[in-house]
Amino acid sequence: MIKVFLKRKIANRIANGHPWIFANEIDRVEGDIVQGAIVEVYYADNKYCGSGYINPKSQIMVRLLTRKKEQIDEAFFYNKILQSWNYRKQIGYTENCRLIFGEADELPALIIDKFNDYFVIQTLSYGMEVWKPAITKALQQIFNPKGIYERNDVPVRELEGLTQQKGFLSEPFNTNIIINENGLKFNVDIENGQKTGYFLDQQDNRRAIQHIVKNADVLGAFTYTGTFEIHAAHYGAKSVLGIDISENAVAQANKNAALNKLEHIVHFKAMNAFDVLKVWAKEGKQYDVVMLDPPAFTKSRATLQKAITGYKEINLRGMKLVKNGGFLVTSSCTNLVQPELFLHTIQLAAKDAGKKLKQLVFNAQASDHPIVWGLENTNYLKFLIVQVCDI
Repeated sequence: MIKVFLKRKIANRIANGHPWIFANEIDRVEGDIVQGAIVEVYYADNKYCGSGYINPKSQIMVRLLTRKKEQIDEAFFYNKILQSWNYRKQIGYTENCRLIFGEADELPALIIDKFNDYFVIQTLSYGMEVWKPAITKALQQIFNPKGIYERNDVPVRELEGLTQQKGFLSEPFNTNIIINENGLKFNVDIENGQKTGYFLDQQDNRRAIQHIVKNADVLGAFTYTGTFEIHAAHYGAKSVLGIDISENAVAQANKNAALNKLEHIVHFKAMNAFDVLKVWAKEGKQYDVVMLDPPAFTKSRATLQKAITGYKEINLRGMKLVKNGGFLVTSSCTNLVQPELFLHTIQLAAKDAGKKLKQLVFNAQASDHPIVWGLENTNYLKFLIVQVCDI
C-alpha cells in the first residue's frame, strides 16, 4: 500500500472531513506512485487520516474515499451506492434523482443521475475512472436498469489526464426518454442534452412558483428546455413566453410544451436574453412574473467579479420588466457565488433599478443533491423568489 504523509501545517478542512488533499499539503509519499491507485494517508504525527485515490497529475493529488481503515474494492462501491439509494428513498426521491452527488455522498468526482430506469454517469477524476467498471456493475446489481450511459464529455477530465468521451456502458438503448416531474412529462436527451441531459436540481423549486403564476403573464429567460415555463403554464398562467439563445433548446422546449398539451399557453423563441431584456426594458414591456435561470457564469475565481457583474445586470433588467407588485424568480448555479454574495448582488440590482424587494422563497437545490456543511462546493444552487415594488 502506498502511504502519503501530510505536512504539519495543513488546512483544518482535512481534519474536519473535507476529502480533497492538494499537492502542496503533502510532505512525502512512501512507495511508487501509480496514477489512480488507492493510498493510505497519514498526518504528520503518523496518525491515520483516511484512504483514497492518488493522481500526481492533478492539483488535488488525493481524494479521500473513507476515514476508516477498510478495503476499497468492488464491494466498497456497491455498499456506497446502495447507501446513497437508501437515503434517496428515505427522503422521497425515487423516480428521478441525483443518486450520487460526488463529495456529498463520499464518492468524490462521481456523478450518477437516475432517470426512472436509466442511469447517466460522470467519472470526473482519474481515480474514479479506474473504478468505473465496479460502479457500472453495482448499478446493474442494485437496479437491473434498462440502460447506463456515460457523459464524460466534460473539459474538467482533461485536468486529470483523461480524455473526453461519451457512450453506452450497457447494451445500447434509445437515449431520448420521457420522465415525469410534478405531474408533467419532459423529454430528456441523455446523449446530447446539457450535463447529464436534464437539470434535476431544480425539480422542487419548479413547484415553488405555483401560486405566483396563476392568471399571470410570464416571461422566462435562459429557459433551456422550458421546464420552469411549462410548470408555469401547468399552474395556471395566462400566457408564458420562454427565450433561449439555443435553437436546439427552443425546439426541445416547444416539443415539451406539446407533450403536455400546453402549447396554446406557452411559447418559446430563440433569442439572446442579454440583448432582449435590455431592449424590452427600454420599450417599457411589463410582465406579472419574470423568471431567470442562467447557466453558470464562471468556474474560476479569476473571473468571479465579471460573473457578479453579469448577475447584477440581468437581474436589474429583469426587475425593470416586472409590473409593480409582480414577482422575480431568479437562480444562480455558479458554485463560487455563495448564497450571501448572491443575495447581496440582487440587493444592489434592486437599488440601481429603484425597486424594493420582499422575499418569498430562498432555496438551494433539491435534497437529492445533499449539502454537507464544510463542503462549500455542495452548496451551489441559489433559487430566489421576490416581490418587486416601486420605491
